Amino acid sequence: MVRRLEHENWTLTRAASASGVSEKTCAKWLRRFRAEGEAGLTDRSSRPKRIPHETSEDRVEAIAALRRIRSTGAEIAEMLEMPISTVSLILRRIGLGKLSRLEPPEPPNRYEKQRPGELIHIDIKKLGRIDRSGPGHRFRGRGKGKSTHSTGAGWEYVHVCVDDATRLAYVEVLGDQKATTAIGFLRRAIHHFSGFGIKVERVMTDNGSAYVSFAHAAACRALGIKHIRTRPYRPRTNGKAERFIRTMLGGWAYGAIYGSSAERTRALSGWLDFYNWKRPHGSLAKRPPGTRLAELNRNNVVGSYT
Repeated sequence: MVRRLEHENWTLTRAASASGVSEKTCAKWLRRFRAEGEAGLTDRSSRPKRIPHETSEDRVEAIAALRRIRSTGAEIAEMLEMPISTVSLILRRIGLGKLSRLEPPEPPNRYEKQRPGELIHIDIKKLGRIDRSGPGHRFRGRGKGKSTHSTGAGWEYVHVCVDDATRLAYVEVLGDQKATTAIGFLRRAIHHFSGFGIKVERVMTDNGSAYVSFAHAAACRALGIKHIRTRPYRPRTNGKAERFIRTMLGGWAYGAIYGSSAERTRALSGWLDFYNWKRPHGSLAKRPPGTRLAELNRNNVVGSYT
């Protein structure tokens, strides 16, 4: 556009029309070129040179300092007599929108037990029941009929147990997550693993009410196993159970459209059999958990303590 105006003697109107801009814009670029040369044709920030109500750098540093001593946005706004909306915007802009940003990232807590049964991981996943209206918004989309939860269909609780060494899994769909239910599941899981020659030594759970109860502690003592609970607010400590649950949801719970909760529960055993004996596991060199168990059996790892 500038070349046409400067060297080809085009009129301002014709050059602006050919470039699809207004004459005012065309004249602006021509002024920049005559004042600064080709450097004047580079893009520039659209930010105003002066913002009368912009928060000063001193105030931004004060907000950052208060955040580093773990003050909340509301507390900072109150101490500095500023709108909380302004404080929130500044915290996001300087990368301190979440308190977790103040903590150095934790190194991955990767470990693997060498003996089957040396440690099992137990967790619970809550799933919405499927009522007569069929699947909910995950398949139909929001706004396309009632979801499974809006009709009061209730919840089901999927209790999962994963062996640390082999990743062999045992799962049941139960009606609640009470202590007595969790104890019954633990006993059945131990019995299930004993069928493979595995003796459970320790169990790891989170700090759910069922697992911190006196009844659960007494049951563990009676079963002769040690109970370990994860650190509060550190679900990664029980990461093998968490990771299995994500795989289970994608492969079973949300991997098909079910007409009822009973149909979904019936499909669990087939998927679990596939997971344990056929599905390649990324942490086991693309081998299924059953293959890992067989390898440990051949090496007499299991027989050494059963």
